[in-house]
Amino acid sequence: MARRTKEEALATRHRLLDAAELLFQAQGVSQTTLQQIAQQAGATRGAIYWHFKDKADLFNAMMERVILPLEALQKAAISPFIDDPLAEIEDGMVHALTLMTTDPQVRRVFDVATHKVEYTHDMASVQQRHLDARNACVSDFEKALRLAARRNHVKLPVPGHAAAQGLHALISGLIQNWLLDPEAFDLVLTGRRTFRVYLAGLGFARPLPGTPAVNEAETVGA
Repeated sequence: MARRTKEEALATRHRLLDAAELLFQAQGVSQTTLQQIAQQAGATRGAIYWHFKDKADLFNAMMERVILPLEALQKAAISPFIDDPLAEIEDGMVHALTLMTTDPQVRRVFDVATHKVEYTHDMASVQQRHLDARNACVSDFEKALRLAARRNHVKLPVPGHAAAQGLHALISGLIQNWLLDPEAFDLVLTGRRTFRVYLAGLGFARPLPGTPAVNEAETVGA
């Protein structure tokens, strides 16, 4: 009986999180009440407070069920023993962008986290989570860029931290704009091309290993 009760409680928790995902995306976080989430999940308001302290706690639990693209990039630790740190970053980026285009739940949660949440006082912990993930990702990018610059004898035209911030903004901005209209452009292909263009602007002239070179026809038709 105890095991069944535990399983039922876990099932209720998942239903609440599923309901929150759908409602947050449909009408925004601030416009969604805990009562609406409970009704959508076929549960009571009391069930929400059994599992979650407040809306911010529920929101963070929803986020923890998936690995978002930029968090996936941050998890790819940059080691000084990696032969090509920029190829490592590109591979991680391609994986992250592919995840966004193929996993509906990842897409839905990222959409909520970027377009459907307001960082009000009661959502301060959500904002801090976002900042922590961004800062960790930028830190990894900076390590990779500095390491690549040393190995390729490249002098970065801007400070390493600024270059890393720009790279993060490039990838994050591509994802956010793609979410507004997924039919507008190929996220993975555009990501690969703009990544290489950005690196060229930093002084890394050669295309990364394992990526197709942009041919003359592409250049003319760009």
